[in-house]
Amino acid sequence: MKLPLLALSTVVGALPPTSFTTRHTSHVPKSLKFRKDGTFQISIFEDLHFGENAWDSWGPQQDINSVKVIEKVLDAENPSLVVLNGDLITGDNAFLQNATAVVDEIVGPIVARDLPWASTYGNHDYQYNLTGEAILQHENRYQNSLTRSMVPGRDAGVSNYYIPVMPDHCKSKHHCAPELILWFFDSRGGFEFQAKQANGDFVGRPNWVDVSVVNWFQQTHAALAHEHKKVIPSLAFVHIPTNASLALQTVSKVNPNYQPGINDDYPASVQSQGWCPDGTNSGCAYGGQDAPFMKALTQTPGLMAVFSGHDHGDTWCYRWDEGTVVPGMDIRGSGLNLCFGQHSGYGGYGSWIRGARQVLVSKEKLRNQEVDTWIRLESGSAVGRVSLNSTYGHDWYPATPNDKTQCPTC
Repeated sequence: MKLPLLALSTVVGALPPTSFTTRHTSHVPKSLKFRKDGTFQISIFEDLHFGENAWDSWGPQQDINSVKVIEKVLDAENPSLVVLNGDLITGDNAFLQNATAVVDEIVGPIVARDLPWASTYGNHDYQYNLTGEAILQHENRYQNSLTRSMVPGRDAGVSNYYIPVMPDHCKSKHHCAPELILWFFDSRGGFEFQAKQANGDFVGRPNWVDVSVVNWFQQTHAALAHEHKKVIPSLAFVHIPTNASLALQTVSKVNPNYQPGINDDYPASVQSQGWCPDGTNSGCAYGGQDAPFMKALTQTPGLMAVFSGHDHGDTWCYRWDEGTVVPGMDIRGSGLNLCFGQHSGYGGYGSWIRGARQVLVSKEKLRNQEVDTWIRLESGSAVGRVSLNSTYGHDWYPATPNDKTQCPTC
């Protein structure tokens, strides 16, 4: 949803006073480890969209309600890691000098619970007056922020990096191999910072994972396997889904009992949508520039699932079965699970009940490259609980209720 480009000048004054102190990360951030019971849990918040219409009463109230969602989920789940998977801020509404101020409000509940977090950035985080670089700089003022930028170059985007998750007994990452690798990718999109066309329109940013990032991913994955003399199981996070999600949704079809979840954003909006094959964004339906990324994902040994947001009305997971070629695509599936999260914030379009996808990894199930996942709602309920195993897509599950919640005081 496109909103007018206006100031966030009242945001800071509208926010409740914070009870925590920001810190510059000159020290080593917390390392991630499995719990002593052999588990590691992730809470994924999608599309928070903080900072909308700070000059109206309903804008700050939305953010207050979104903070309550974060607090309820974290208190119910107590995860090992929080992932902020894109569109943290609706940057369409931001002035340059205070566009990142709302980061403090977003991470407040996480910092208060002394939890680590890691972010990807989405299309709304890249706007005329907002950049991923600025958000990263602000996030890294906090000791518990694990968000990084590992791929140089203007075209790469910002939030491309990986995080190892170590065994609980590990004293140093130099003395033991990771049990799990978490990959984070920047799907870019939005608009170029402070750039306008001759007619005054903003300059669009490509909305797919750049090939330089794909090359880094493949080389780094191979290097990790070589270093540790084994393939390490992994999960991936990227804000905008690939065209594979759209193809599976529209051609293979999402079944409410075999792929439980809301399926209201039909067809889904995906990477390379609205761009032409020649790289211009002159209104083509789909340019195909995400094909190298899709191919790399399916060819990566040990990668179990990819988690995306962007489409607020989609919350299902789909197993792209091994060897399956979806009509219209020439990339074969590998058993990779493609998952959406839950719209977490009261900002952004749609009134689907807010919540966050949970991912539970256990050492026992990692032997078979399996993980469990469900969505924790702001109501306290858990829905869509499934096991992403070799028979997912053939196992029957209860359908997910399509509940809605309006912003109570906006």
